[in-house]
Amino acid sequence: MEKDIVNIGKSVVIKGELTGSEDLTIEGHVEGTIQLREYVLTIGPNGRIKAQIFAKSVVVLGEVIGNVTASEKVEIRDNGSVDGDLIAPRIAIAEGAHFRGSVDMQRKAAPMAKADLKPAAPAAVPQPTVAPAPSPVAHRVGA
Repeated sequence: MEKDIVNIGKSVVIKGELTGSEDLTIEGHVEGTIQLREYVLTIGPNGRIKAQIFAKSVVVLGEVIGNVTASEKVEIRDNGSVDGDLIAPRIAIAEGAHFRGSVDMQRKAAPMAKADLKPAAPAAVPQPTVAPAPSPVAHRVGA
């Protein structure tokens, strides 16, 4: 079975939400949200992205400004640039790549819908147990 790969050329500008159900290569400009939950997203060398990205795997050869969440892997190749947080179980950053943000390498990608994001409940902090001090005992020596 042949796998479909769609290309967005370098003269194309997209603003809004981009979703799909096939692998995608972007050489143009995208602003907004990109959701390819079960597919590979490749940002080509000419690609300029200002978006939140959710995909199975993301390969960056161009420029991304925004958070990237992948269920399998994020790869920033030589001359690729990401300004945003990365969430993926596997992350590769090549020598010569640019990255500014935080990394969360959890085993499973975080929930990919904003509605699922809830503040974490404060964890119960165990209180230290203190043993009572021994009571002083008077000893008389000799009688």
